[in-house]
Amino acid sequence: MRIATWNVNSVRTRAERIVAALERNDIDVLAMQETKTADDKFPYFVFQAAGYEVAHVGFHQWNGVAIASRVGLENVRTQFQRQPGFHKDPLEPQKIEARAVGATCGGVDVWSLYVPNGREIGDPHYDYKLKFLYALQDEINPAAPQVFAGDYNIAPRDDNVWDIRAFEGKTHVTEPERAAFDMLLESGLSQVTHDEPYSYWDYKGMRFQKNEGMLIDFQLVTDPLARRLVKSWVDVAERDGKGASDHAPVIADYDLHDVSLDEVR
Repeated sequence: MRIATWNVNSVRTRAERIVAALERNDIDVLAMQETKTADDKFPYFVFQAAGYEVAHVGFHQWNGVAIASRVGLENVRTQFQRQPGFHKDPLEPQKIEARAVGATCGGVDVWSLYVPNGREIGDPHYDYKLKFLYALQDEINPAAPQVFAGDYNIAPRDDNVWDIRAFEGKTHVTEPERAAFDMLLESGLSQVTHDEPYSYWDYKGMRFQKNEGMLIDFQLVTDPLARRLVKSWVDVAERDGKGASDHAPVIADYDLHDVSLDEVR
């Protein structure tokens, strides 16, 4: 099974481009983030015409996550247990945002995740980011084939950013964020690695042209999937050209000939 994760940065703007990338890369399951649309405005027909079922969670033009699958789409979940909500005013209801969707695809428990950005150190959104990651560990079942794919908004190692000095005093590289990421690994997940150093290049400052990027998009998998990993790569070419997302797809192949649905129940 070929699984990909991609922050598409507006699915309605790039629907045809996304499907073209799915077909070019022969992808079975795609976890999408930042779809930036409500459920009733998602371009389902574009994906369905290409043979993909879609589960989407979106409330408005912000956030939004989806899973597109051509190998089945069952047991859809629109949030995970204990997923925290957010409102900048702590006295207001902390509403669940469109940041997580899960489904069983071809015997694999797939999650598409858009981890909160954190904004600035000390901002309430930074604490929200940490709470989101802490709560996520409750979903991990080390004995089942699971992939937690998405934009984590964390560069877990210094070499995951083009110049660590440029991030002094900023989010994405702080010790609490990295510790929360490592906590997920300690809870039974493995980081799928690849040769390409980055998955994201800011639109500003010609970052892509200068290859000044960050690795913040990941597939974190349980052991039943880690043992079946064949190869992984970043489709860097998809970041190039007019109309590209500022993220590139992170793709992985798994040999799942002996995985059954019973393993994820």
